[in-house]
Amino acid sequence: MNNFTFYSPTLFAFGDGEEKNTGALVRRFGGSRVLLVTGGGSVRRNGAYDAVAASLEAAGIPFTELSGVQANPRSGKVYEGIDLVRRTGADFLLAVGGGSVIDTAKAIGFGALYKGDFWDFFTGAAKIEKTLPVGVVLTISAAGSEGSDSCVITQERGNLKWGCPKADIIRPKFAVLNPRFTCSLPAYQTASGAVDMMAHIMERYFTNTPDVALTDRLCEALLKTVLDAAPKAIADPNDYAARADLMWAGMLAHNNSCGVGREQDWASHQIEHELSAFYDCAHGAGLAVILPAWMEYVLPHDPVRLAQFAVRVFGCEMNFADPEATARQGIEKLCLFFHSLGMPITFDELGAKAKDIPDMVAHRAEKPGGFPFGGFVKIQPADMEAILRLAAGEAQ
Repeated sequence: MNNFTFYSPTLFAFGDGEEKNTGALVRRFGGSRVLLVTGGGSVRRNGAYDAVAASLEAAGIPFTELSGVQANPRSGKVYEGIDLVRRTGADFLLAVGGGSVIDTAKAIGFGALYKGDFWDFFTGAAKIEKTLPVGVVLTISAAGSEGSDSCVITQERGNLKWGCPKADIIRPKFAVLNPRFTCSLPAYQTASGAVDMMAHIMERYFTNTPDVALTDRLCEALLKTVLDAAPKAIADPNDYAARADLMWAGMLAHNNSCGVGREQDWASHQIEHELSAFYDCAHGAGLAVILPAWMEYVLPHDPVRLAQFAVRVFGCEMNFADPEATARQGIEKLCLFFHSLGMPITFDELGAKAKDIPDMVAHRAEKPGGFPFGGFVKIQPADMEAILRLAAGEAQ
C-alpha cells in the first residue's frame, strides 16, 4: 500500500430509535442554537422531523429551519442558509435527510465563517480552514456524506456541479442512522442510492496501485453486500435487515476506509456531474449510465483488474487466456443488475441526448484544471466524449 493518513472522527449512533438522542448529541458537540436543514416533505412523513424536533426541544436547544433543499443541491440554498446562520446566531448545523441536505449543511458551515463567497472554496480561491460543526440524521442510504470529507454543490450561475477539495474538517461530528427512516423511500430512490454507493466503491477499486489485497477485499465485500441487500429492500421496503445493511454500506463506501493506500479514479463521477448538471437526473441513475461505458472504454488498460472484479463480485469464471472476455461478462452482469433495480443504462433510458455531448465536454473544460481527470486512466476531452458516446449507444 501507499503511505496514507486516515482521520474519521464522526460518531455514529446506529439503530431504531437512536434519533431520540439527537438533542443530547448536539449538546455533546457544543451546539446551543441549531439551523435545521431539510429537504422536501419526506422527513415529515417518515417521522424523522418530529422526532428530531422533539429531541431538540427536550434538550432545550432552539432551532431555525431551512427547508426545501433539492436533489443535486443548489447554491441558492447555501446562500440562504449562510444568511440565516448570521441572522440567528446558530452555532450548529443539523442536516435531516440525505446527501444533498448534508452537503448543503456542510457548505453553509464553512461558508458562514468566511467573509467572501463560499464558492471560492470550490474554485480553489480559498482553503477550508474552519467550519461550524455539522450533525446528521440520515434518511437516505446513498451518498455517504454522513461520514465523508466531501461536498458537492451546483452553482446556479453557470450551472456548475462541482465538488470542493476534500477536507477532514467538514466530516460531520455525529450521524444518527436509523434504517427505518429509509423504509418509505420510493423504489427508484432506493435503487439510485444503491448505485451511488457501488460507484463510490468502484472509484476506489479500479486502481493502478499494486499489492492492495486488503482494501480490494473490503471493496468486494461491500459490493456483494449491496448486490444482496438492494433487491431485498426493493422487494420488501420494510425489510429492516436489508435496510440496515444498505445504510452502513453506504457510509463505509465513502468514508474512505476502503480507499486508503491506493490511487483512486473518480472519472465516472466527474463525467456524471455533467449529466446531472444538464438533465437534473438522480446522481445514481446517471452513474448507472456512465459506469459501464467507462469500464468498456478503459478495459484495455488493465483487463486483469476488470476481470478480477467480474470474478470476485459477480461470480464470473476466469478465462486466463482471454481476461478481456471475462471482464466484459462482468460489465454485462453489472448492467443486468442495474436494470433489475429499475435503473437506466443508456442515454435514451435516462432521457439524455447525444447531441449535447460536445456541450457537456466543453462545460467540463470550464472547471479550473478540468482536464485531464481520473486516476486509473487519464481522461482527456476526446476520451470523455468517447465514453459519453458509448453511453449513448454509439459504436466506437
